[in-house]
Amino acid sequence: MLLFLNMGGMEWVLIVFAVLLLFGGKKIPELMKGLGSGIKEFNKAKNDVSESLREGMNETPKKEKKAEDK
Repeated sequence: MLLFLNMGGMEWVLIVFAVLLLFGGKKIPELMKGLGSGIKEFNKAKNDVSESLREGMNETPKKEKKAEDK
């Protein structure tokens, strides 16, 4: 993570140039679309797990419900 903090403008230019050489100009939008949909799916799964954990924590166990009903 610290490696990215120390990068200057020239390093980013070299990275972008290398990506252009490897994938070509026409493939980059497809690559970004796939990356975006992957991130969207990850966030959806993360939110689903988080929501199910919250719901599970709010439910009272069945044993306690029976004790309360008596």
